[in-house]
Parts: sequence; structure tokens; C-alpha cells
Amino acid sequence: MKALFFLRHYNDIDHITPVISRWIGSGHTCDIVLIGNSRFRNDYRIKFLKGLNGVRIAYIADVLPPVEFLGWFFQTLILIRSLRRPFIGPIMKALAEVYNAKRREPIWRSTANRLLRRSFGESDEGVVVFDWIERNSSICVEWVKVVLSTARAMGLGTVSLPHGDSPHASQLIRRRELTLEPDTTFANAGIFEKVVVPNELCSVRFRPFMDNQKLAVLGSPRYCDEWLARVAELMPPSPLTCSDSKLKVVMFLRKSNFSTFWEEVGEVVRIVASFPGVELIIKPHTRGGWQQSLTKDMSLRRLSNVSVAGDIHSIYLMNWADVIIDLATSVVFEAVKRKKPVLAADYLHAGRSALAEFIPEAELRCRDDVYRNIERFLSHGCDSFYIEEHRQRFVTEMIDVGGPDVLSRYVALLEGQVRPKASQNRDYPHDRTANLAFA
Repeated sequence: MKALFFLRHYNDIDHITPVISRWIGSGHTCDIVLIGNSRFRNDYRIKFLKGLNGVRIAYIADVLPPVEFLGWFFQTLILIRSLRRPFIGPIMKALAEVYNAKRREPIWRSTANRLLRRSFGESDEGVVVFDWIERNSSICVEWVKVVLSTARAMGLGTVSLPHGDSPHASQLIRRRELTLEPDTTFANAGIFEKVVVPNELCSVRFRPFMDNQKLAVLGSPRYCDEWLARVAELMPPSPLTCSDSKLKVVMFLRKSNFSTFWEEVGEVVRIVASFPGVELIIKPHTRGGWQQSLTKDMSLRRLSNVSVAGDIHSIYLMNWADVIIDLATSVVFEAVKRKKPVLAADYLHAGRSALAEFIPEAELRCRDDVYRNIERFLSHGCDSFYIEEHRQRFVTEMIDVGGPDVLSRYVALLEGQVRPKASQNRDYPHDRTANLAFA
């Protein structure tokens, strides 16, 4: 069986690479088309996939003719919501009105046909895979709809795989989110035949817009035991050096569009830094982290035992740290599996973290909690932090949903979406996709 995977950025690579690895290990083949920033070609996991038999990887600009790629890129650019900001926003909106849906359609259809015909012949069976597609996606939903409608006309399955593990147990977490009702952002998932989520917390986003037949809860590909063992072998040497500090702390921040109480975050940094022998590294989010006020606060950056991480991968920081302070990110899930202390700093942001929901002893509710925990770690070490019953429930319900053999369930789902050609209506003309109604 063959699959065509589209990957955009780190989140896609984090969560879908494990599935691709197991797909190939099950005797199948695949094409991977990178549709985000070209720098991701150098990611160590992409290099790992390149070395697997049965995998063909290409950047989209290397597949499409130059003129067609420029047209695709231009149309994608004018529809990206993240560029609808003061100054440039009105320009993008005006361009989108001039280059309206009717004018955009030929490029969408041409690129969709070219990419799909490159991977699948007329008699080939297969499945087309994206990650979750939502309103702030760097790849516009309009194009994805065309790719999927074209794929279905060719008799191919269409699946949406996860690009996250839902670190929040609450819904109103971003700036200007004020109404507690189903988020129509996730209604876009209905364009897929199957939508896969890692846990029930994630499923809540999608259930208002689809039935249980379409939605599958299969566990976390990124944090299952099988992939953690494999990725540990793939990681390049860490750029971090050994430290003589008594306690090494890493603070993971969220993206800039999440409501965060930055003044108090700064105060927590000062509390931690005030302890002799403590070293703190602050890790801004990979996307948009440098737009946050904390990373520009020179009074914090001048503290001798505080530094801000640049392009250092989060896994290196997690391995380096003795303790982690978390503002609701999923990167800490691996630390929980390894029993490394993670302090859920829920009082620093507007959300309720999944970590605090499942593991109450990890929650920070005030400055006193911050102080007492750092004091405790310095005095008594970092062992025996978790109540094991709580930690096991977190692992069972957030990561190993349905059992520890997570990746086999993902492969089985993809296999189930590959429909035998003999059971399909084969009478459609070769260029039927050109006549489909524009979604």
C-alpha cells in the first residue's frame, strides 16, 4: 500500500514521523511532500525518513514547475490569517478580493492533480494524509479541500493525523476567546474521511462537528514508548554542555497568541533565579516565541544564571533539566513518562493544563508554590515527585490510549482507508477532477 503525506512544520514532523516510520516498517511505501519552510529538509527526522527504503521525499518547489509554484505560493500567502495584521493585513485582504476564489481555482486544481498523479497511477490504491487543518494554518484550507476532493475522485482515502496532544483541559485559552461554545475552527476537519486524535481531551474539539465513525482516538504517536526509544537513537549530539549548578531548570513558554500573564512570569523567573546554585533556561515557543515581551526584558536577561534558548531543540533542554516549569505545552509529556518533575504553572496563563488536571501535585497556584518547590528540590532532590497513581492515569489517558502499541493502531487505520480499486466505480474519465465543483 502507498500513502502520500504532506508535512508543514515542526508539529507535523513531531507527530507524523513516528507513523510514517511504522508504516514503512509494515512493508508499505510512501511519498512525503514538504509544504512549509524549506529549512525543514534539514531536520534530523526528515533525514532519518530519507534513509528508509520505500520513502520518497521532496520539497513542493522541487515538484511543481516554477511558475506554478509561484502561483501556489502567492495564493497561499494572501490567504494566511496570520498575515492579516495592521499595515500588511489590508493589502493581503485586497489581494484576496482581486484574486478571488474563481481566479484561484485553476492553480489549486493544477497543483493538486500534479502532486497526486506524481504519487498514484490510475490503478493505484492509497491514502492521502495531512495533519489537522485549521484557520491559522500556514497552508490554506481552500487548497487542501481541492487536494482532498481530487484524491477522492481518484479513489484514494483521506486522513487527518494529529499535530498535537492537547496540553490544555480548558477551551478559552487564547486572546479574545470569550465565548464557551464549539470552536468552528475545527469544523474544517469534516473535509477528511477520517480524523485521528491522540486522546479524549483532543476529541472534544471535533465531536460537535462529526460523528464517532469519522473520529478515531488512538493515542500519541510522538510520546509512545516505541517512538521515544527510536528518536533517542536518532538525536544528534546535544549542543548543551554539562553544568555544575545544583539545580537546572527549564521554563517552556507557549505561542504569543495564548493569553499569558507576562508580568507574573517575570516574577517567577526572578524567584527561581534568586536561589544560589540554580540555573534557568527559558525556551520561547518555536513559532512566534520571540514576539513575547519576556524574551525582550533586559532586566531578566542580565541575570547571570538566566538565559534564553535560541534554536536549541526542546528535547535537548528537557534532557538537560532537573526540573521543568511549564505553561501548558505538550513537550513536557515525555518528562512525565520519565518521572522528571514538571511544575504546571497554571496561574501564569488563562488555561487549565492537562498536567494539572491529571496530576494535582504538579500544579503551581501562587508564588509561594514556586518558592517552596525550588527549595524542596534543592534540599531533598527531585525523586518521588509524583503520586504514581496520578502519573499512571496521565500516561494511560493522554498518551497510551488503548494500550502502549500506539503506532500499530495508526497503521491499521491508514490501511483501512485504502479502498480496493475493484470495489470502486472506475468509469470516471481521467480528467474528472477538473470538473469537480470548487469546494
